[in-house]
Parts: sequence; structure tokens; C-alpha cells
Amino acid sequence: MPYRDLLLLVAHFVIEPKGISAIRISELLEISYKSAFVILHKLREVVTAHQSSFRLSGEVEIDALHCGGYVKPGTDNPSRRNRRRLNRNKEKAKVVMVARERSGRSRAFMVSHESKMPDILPDVVEDGSFIFSDSFSGSSKIGARFQAFRVNHSKQYADGWISTNHAESFFSRLRRVELGTHHKIAGPYTLYYANDACWREDNRRVDSATRYSRVLALAGSHPVSRQWKGYWQRRNEAA
Repeated sequence: MPYRDLLLLVAHFVIEPKGISAIRISELLEISYKSAFVILHKLREVVTAHQSSFRLSGEVEIDALHCGGYVKPGTDNPSRRNRRRLNRNKEKAKVVMVARERSGRSRAFMVSHESKMPDILPDVVEDGSFIFSDSFSGSSKIGARFQAFRVNHSKQYADGWISTNHAESFFSRLRRVELGTHHKIAGPYTLYYANDACWREDNRRVDSATRYSRVLALAGSHPVSRQWKGYWQRRNEAA
């Protein structure tokens, strides 16, 4: 890809508030879908590495989102009448956890179950921080290390200053990213898209030129991607 086209791709990547799809990039720059897919994921790998390079502090909200693994019921399946009880393929279903400082930075993780969230917190949140969560299973363990505050969402959305509204607003954006831009986010790449959304949330009040400079600086200092280098060649060999 010519250097000029690469710079244009980065510009499109940072300007769009909810990201840009690979097929749209392939149309704008007249390159193949495969090339656009790999380069966009290399940029997501860069911002994921950046989002994983710091620890959160102060007032931190945590929440989890169950995504993927939906199994479409048959035409005569009784579960069609009750959309609240969705069948899920447990092997493909993912649980995305987010930790967000109030009006600050964000980090996303993949966990096997939401009850595992307290085990991750000591590695990503500074001691002495305030943790806000809902009453998920295992939330009582947070108080062993942090000052913990919980809100029971079966009774109320918030209890004064105790809420998880910042974390839930992130998941609202992530859902819109999937439905409006990418239409489908495959399981193995979910964490890349989640950290992409984290980076956009953290930089939403930064002007486009600064975001562009930051992504170029991060990409220039990032090592060669071992996951995405030769990605399609490896897939073709495996097939």
C-alpha cells in the first residue's frame, strides 16, 4: 500500500466516532477487503496495547457485557415467544468487562464469567481507589482490597452518587459500534473492538488532528505484529 493511502486510512480510522468498517475502507482507498481488514486490526492492536499500559485510579466503575454465541431458534421453537430467554453457544459467547474512571480513562478485558472481575482488579486499579459496581455474583469480594460501593439494579438505577452509568454508557457505544458500523464482531476479535471503543471514549473530546498524531506515534513505536503479519497466508494454508 502506498504511504499516502496508509496515512489516509489512519485519518479515516481516527475521524469516525464509532470506527469504520473494513469494507468501507476498501471502497474509499480502492484496496482489497483483506488488506483493509488486516491494517485496521493492526491499528486496533496498537490502541489495545496503549489501553493496557496504564492503571486506573480514583473513582472506577466496572461492569460486564455478555455478547456473542446467540443461537437462532427454529421456526416452531417455543423460545421464540420469549425473547428474554436467549439460547447461547457457550463456546462462542464472550464476557467483556470494562473498568472506567469517572470522566477519565477506560480499560476492557475478556473474562470467562462476570464473577471473575474482582480477580482482575488488583492488576489494573491502584490501591485506595473507589470501585462502583452492580450486585453481580462475586461483587462482595471487591471490598477485601478496595473501597467498594454497589447498586442493586433490580431496585434502582442509581443510589445517589453510587452508579455504574459511565460503564454502561461504554457498552451502549460498543453495541452501536457493532450494529451500525461492523454489523458483526467475531469472538476472537471482540477484545480488539472493545479496546478500540475504549480509546475512542477516552479521546472523544480531543480534536481530530491530535488523535491522528497520537495514533501515528503509537503505531510508529509498536513492534511488528506477530498475529496479523501474514494473517491471510496462514489462514489459506490452514484451509
